[in-house]
Amino acid sequence: MTPNAASASSGPSRRSFLASTAVATAAVAGGMPLLAACGGTDSGSRDGTTSGKDAKKILPAYVASNVVTPDIPSKNGSSIGFTSKLDLAGLKTSVPKKLGKGGKVTIMSPFWGSPPAAGNAYYTAMNDLIGVDVRWQNQDGNTYDQKLGAVLASSDVPDVVVIPGWNMGGKIPSAIIGKFADLGPYLSGDAVKEYPNLAAIPTEAWQRSLFGGALRGLPMPASYVQNIVPCYRQDVFDKEGYEVPTSADEFLALCKEITNAKAKRWACGDMKWTAFNSFGVLSGGEKPLGWNLVDGKLIYRIETEEFLEALEWTRKLFAAGVVHPDFELGKSQATDPAPKFAAGEFLIWNNDISNWYGQTASQATQNPDFKIWGMDIFGHDGGDPTLWAAQPASIFAFISKKASESVIRDALAVANVTAAPYGTKEYMLTNYGVEGTHYTLKDGVPVKNDKGNNEVLNAYVMVASPASTLAHPDFPDVARGQVEWQQRMGAFTKKSSFWGMQITEPTRFTNLSNDMEQLEDDIVRGRKKISDMQQFVSDWKSKGGDKLRDWYQKILDENGSAAG
Repeated sequence: MTPNAASASSGPSRRSFLASTAVATAAVAGGMPLLAACGGTDSGSRDGTTSGKDAKKILPAYVASNVVTPDIPSKNGSSIGFTSKLDLAGLKTSVPKKLGKGGKVTIMSPFWGSPPAAGNAYYTAMNDLIGVDVRWQNQDGNTYDQKLGAVLASSDVPDVVVIPGWNMGGKIPSAIIGKFADLGPYLSGDAVKEYPNLAAIPTEAWQRSLFGGALRGLPMPASYVQNIVPCYRQDVFDKEGYEVPTSADEFLALCKEITNAKAKRWACGDMKWTAFNSFGVLSGGEKPLGWNLVDGKLIYRIETEEFLEALEWTRKLFAAGVVHPDFELGKSQATDPAPKFAAGEFLIWNNDISNWYGQTASQATQNPDFKIWGMDIFGHDGGDPTLWAAQPASIFAFISKKASESVIRDALAVANVTAAPYGTKEYMLTNYGVEGTHYTLKDGVPVKNDKGNNEVLNAYVMVASPASTLAHPDFPDVARGQVEWQQRMGAFTKKSSFWGMQITEPTRFTNLSNDMEQLEDDIVRGRKKISDMQQFVSDWKSKGGDKLRDWYQKILDENGSAAG
């Protein structure tokens, strides 16, 4: 499981959080771990959510940034887009003075790859700009859940800890409430205006940062349009005359036409997540999006006919032999599918939207004819799809409850720089490093050298981010394609009843869905039957699912629905 080897089962909780750093940006593979080795709650913790009037009292004021104007404004929940060439001399300044006071701040964050040595040129330049001595405790992103559980169960918590949504299973939300500081005194209402780049973060992302009745997280905002794109080899499609399918039946027929096992060509990877979207299944991965009010009753995604139909259709693809054999292994696959996709061994691969750019960038020099593009999600019956909104933030940085006020303010100074918008000096340093040391500008395109690729990676970008942005100066057509794809899909996107809420479920329900994703994967591969899922759902209800439904109903009664 590496960022550039995302498995076909990658779900909607995976965010293009490193979308400016080429192939290393692709989403992390696998399912959401459910952790139980973690403690740390205190008397201030509580289950449920905070919304409505209670939320308004503690949410930061929103002050739109006017420092930079995007080439493509947001529409239908899309990211904003930039397609112009960069002019380093014309970069704007969003942080006119250092807000850091020179203190030391330790940050623990997931890292994919080999972390650079402390004191490298990138870290030094960032710390100088911010006015803070950041000390990184980078941890292997592939096993981050294990490290996270151990650290949060201990008394020795770093000043700042980054926690992605897919690592928030089990008791982690309770630990967040028990271990991390209330940032309300520093950011609620007009207080956030001391940090203008944080003030420009959309309110929906801050709403997701409320844990246990307090503002605790510094968010990484995201487009709420589903981020799993069925990408395809447009160059091969054009050459062979293949038509992009517009229904589930057309897709299967095309896959049979493409597949020639003797010639080592298969049609696709595991298309489970595209199936969920095509059949209109409620969002999975990030709680509590799987719940929605339907005809007056709360329904969980696995209880729906659409869920079973999506699994059955994906099973048909495997049964027809059109799925590349490497995907038979599921999440445990030992090989990276990317080289075989690049070699044309399979032509359709659903993955995080960042894979669209990542594959383009990685193949640009060695395979100039290579072209990947995003396929519009089709309604399974050939009509318009029914898509469900993803969460508006999925990765958060938290500041230790034990941190002094000076450490908290220094950490916020870090976040105010890393949340600078595209087209600013702060964004360029955060995402590309130092000109001449880490990259050079060639015809308006920043090109990282080896030092840049080794050092400017996975660190400061994890602390906080600007409003969801897509910008690839080296491939502006991809940035435009990504944003326009989001805008088209956003037109068919609905918000479910609990969209945007950060809900902490009672720990007694922690393990209810533990084996569900494995069962899904076994069913689509023919190792289990649809009836096994029906039995799982029946057991889920009796073991606590129905009680969990009642618990969610109470939240809905108290807070109202976010559906739109």
